[in-house]
Amino acid sequence: MFNLSILKQFSRLSLCPATKAQINARPVSTATALQFRMTEPLCAEPMKKKKKLDPQIIKAREDRRRKKIEKQIRRLQKNAQQLKPIDEMEVPLHLLDQLGKRKRPVDVKPEVLEARALLQKEWTRYKREEYMSSVAQIDRIMAAQRRALDKLYEESEDLYYEAIMPDLSLIPYTIKGPVATPPIKDYESPDGEYIDVSKKWDN
Repeated sequence: MFNLSILKQFSRLSLCPATKAQINARPVSTATALQFRMTEPLCAEPMKKKKKLDPQIIKAREDRRRKKIEKQIRRLQKNAQQLKPIDEMEVPLHLLDQLGKRKRPVDVKPEVLEARALLQKEWTRYKREEYMSSVAQIDRIMAAQRRALDKLYEESEDLYYEAIMPDLSLIPYTIKGPVATPPIKDYESPDGEYIDVSKKWDN
C-alpha cells in the first residue's frame, strides 16, 4: 500500500499521462500494510524425547552406585586411625639425593648385621603390640564413657549437658618430660613453613 504523500510526489514528476492516470487511479486503503518481518530469534533447542529405560537397568545402576559409595565408606573407616603426616618432620629431597655422599662406609660382620635385623624385628613387633593395646584401651574407655553418658541422659538431661561441657580449667596445660636430645639454650622453635600471600598496598 502507498502513502498519500508518496502518491503526491509521484504525481509531480514528469511522467507520461498514462502513468499518471494509473497512479491516480490506484485505490487508497486505510488497512494495515503488509510488510516483511523477521520472527524473533529462539535461543533454545527442541526438547529431546526421553528414552524409556528398563526398570531393571535403572535398579542395576543404582546398586552399582550404592556399592561404590559403600566401598569408599569402608576405605575411610579403615584408615580412620591413621595420623596426618607432619611436613616439618619429612626429610628434604636434596638431603635424600646426597645420602650416598653422607653415608660413611663401615665394615660390620654378617653376624652383627643378622643380630641387628632380628633385634629390629623384635622391637617392631613389640611397638605394634603396644600400639594396638593402646588403641583398644582408648576404644574401651570411649565406649564406657558413651554408655555412662547415655545412662546419665536417661536420669537427668541437666546433668548430662553439664557433664559434656568442656573443662576450661585444664587449658593451658604444660608438661615436662624426657627428650631425645639435650635442649639448646635460647632456641626458638620454628612455627612451620608458610607463604605470605596477603596483598600489600603502596601509597
